[in-house]
Amino acid sequence: MMYAPHSILTTLDDIMNQDIYGDLPVGHYLTLANDITLHYLDIGSGEDVVIWLHGSGPGASGHSNFKGNYPEFAAAGYRNIVLDLPGFGRSDKPETVHYDLDFFVTCLNHFIRALALPPVTLLGNSLGGAIALGQTLAHPDTVKQLILMAPGGVEERETYFQMEGIQRMVSVYNEGPMDADKMRQVMSLQLFDSSGLTDDILEERAKVAVTQPSNLFSTMMVPNMTSQLHEISVPCLGFWGTNDLFNPPAGTHKFLDNMPQAKFILLNQCGHWVQVEHRDYFNRMCLDFLTHA
Repeated sequence: MMYAPHSILTTLDDIMNQDIYGDLPVGHYLTLANDITLHYLDIGSGEDVVIWLHGSGPGASGHSNFKGNYPEFAAAGYRNIVLDLPGFGRSDKPETVHYDLDFFVTCLNHFIRALALPPVTLLGNSLGGAIALGQTLAHPDTVKQLILMAPGGVEERETYFQMEGIQRMVSVYNEGPMDADKMRQVMSLQLFDSSGLTDDILEERAKVAVTQPSNLFSTMMVPNMTSQLHEISVPCLGFWGTNDLFNPPAGTHKFLDNMPQAKFILLNQCGHWVQVEHRDYFNRMCLDFLTHA
């Protein structure tokens, strides 16, 4: 069954949502076969499609994670689908589901099939990287290549919860609704140099955070897929910051040891957000990879 995207801002509810989310850009809604409605931006018109999958931080959205990147890809001739994962951004946030990897992959696969996309490049950061891996393993016919930034899914859950950034995120999130000050406490650990965290960025994410379901992070189970990496044969370009406080940079070696077509770039003076802290370099290396992969 095919589902056509439709523009939002056509009802009173949509207008109210625009107020709730402030200046967060408005793109399209697509209702999937499992009745989850996803919001996404569709930027550029090239034949090659890049789907952008953001991470799991409170208040995250596709735009907030990748606003400094996808316009460059569009200018280079790529179609960019910047997705808000369920539970995030303007997408549905049901309280009745478990936000585990199977759920995210099911939604992504429905999304790709509903838009009748050719094999795509999946570009994922953190949780988004784990979802990209899960999609590639479960539905290899849908994926042409991978770009991963500090991807999840190659450690046990206990390892992640020993990381300083994860511990801070859980602690602050459990204190209740996150305002801009609380958001700064979490996001300052995402970057090696947090001086670039402006009030606008923090407020943008805080507005989304207060709309997120209470079970979002408690049900977010992602298995360790290291033993399956050898099954992935598509080209993969990866990035990791050596100062990452959310995801152990040693995970790089798991990809290099198990994925024959994986290449990873380690950057010093860089935290969990390679695409933000080293934006120009990231954009340049990704576009070169897409051209020659």
